[in-house]
Amino acid sequence: MTREVIPAAHPIIGEDEVEAVSAVLRSGVVAQGPQVAAFEDEFSAALVSGVEAVAVNSGTSALHLGLLAAGIGEGDEVIVPSFTFAATANAVAITGARPVFADIDADSFCLSPAAVEAVITEHTRAILPVHLYGHPADMTRFRSLADRHGLSLLEDAAQAHGASWRSKRVGTFGAFGAFSLYPTKNMTSGEGGMVTTSDPELARRVRLLRNQGMEKRYANEMVGLNNRMTDIHAAIGRVQLTKVAAWTEQRRANAAFLDANLEGVVTPPVAEGAAHVYHQYTIRVPGGDRDRFVRALYEEWQVSSGVYYPTPVHRLPSLASFAPDLDLPETERAAREVVSLPVHPALTRNDLERIVEAVNACAVAGA
Repeated sequence: MTREVIPAAHPIIGEDEVEAVSAVLRSGVVAQGPQVAAFEDEFSAALVSGVEAVAVNSGTSALHLGLLAAGIGEGDEVIVPSFTFAATANAVAITGARPVFADIDADSFCLSPAAVEAVITEHTRAILPVHLYGHPADMTRFRSLADRHGLSLLEDAAQAHGASWRSKRVGTFGAFGAFSLYPTKNMTSGEGGMVTTSDPELARRVRLLRNQGMEKRYANEMVGLNNRMTDIHAAIGRVQLTKVAAWTEQRRANAAFLDANLEGVVTPPVAEGAAHVYHQYTIRVPGGDRDRFVRALYEEWQVSSGVYYPTPVHRLPSLASFAPDLDLPETERAAREVVSLPVHPALTRNDLERIVEAVNACAVAGA
């Protein structure tokens, strides 16, 4: 029987977004302008409790400019997870600083505070947890750790729009937070990113850095880049902001259905005090052939899934020189076992039931 494939991700772009883009094009103001400024204000109010937000052209740019604005550079070490997308460590390395990799917590998949403390040196300047899959890192312990050692606390919130830790929104704990607005994230601007900070001077430096180092035209104050967001992208983001809260609740409802019905796999626990936004719903397939499991889901059941991430960052050719012979057992185990199932808000009840039937059948078969 031929069935329609259930996609692993499903960006939702409607007529509202199309009309918003058309209005910008008709206006003739398409570079960084009033739409960007409005998007920054609205993102701040909706997702980071009024903390200042600065729009840039990607999540990677948000990390990069945040690090530069925080003064991270040559001779510094920044502790990061290896179980993440490469952009986290790339952004550190491109500043001239050294990414130092630490292991993760087995339940949340986020950076482990105990593992971080074990690798702090006299050169450590900052800790950069990732709120992976939409589950917040333990920011209470990281705040204590950073304060005790005199370190900056930063946040990679690329996957965690609206997540919170003990009722405080991610992106508001550190010197800065970095969000991605890529099409597959919980909300999108088509492409883009956002730096969030309660430090007005850091926000000003990010604004300078994104715009060739200038606030006033031809009055360059520092060496900068062109990492601006366009009004076209901001217009899409503004519409998406009005929908993301409802989408998040649907993601949570979908995750609850999977939690209640999946068998033979390890479903993702949620830490006490954490509000998960389920950018990904990531199970473990222990003791079997994870890749065969993924193939069976697709070939036999037409259920797409993803493996995020099959290769720890510290073993990528681009970054391996920073961590020769490093042993991160929980990171390596997660890379062997994880599978992210569809959880996006476009799923129907029939889709969810097929996902459950597929996973349970494949788990029983030892696929």
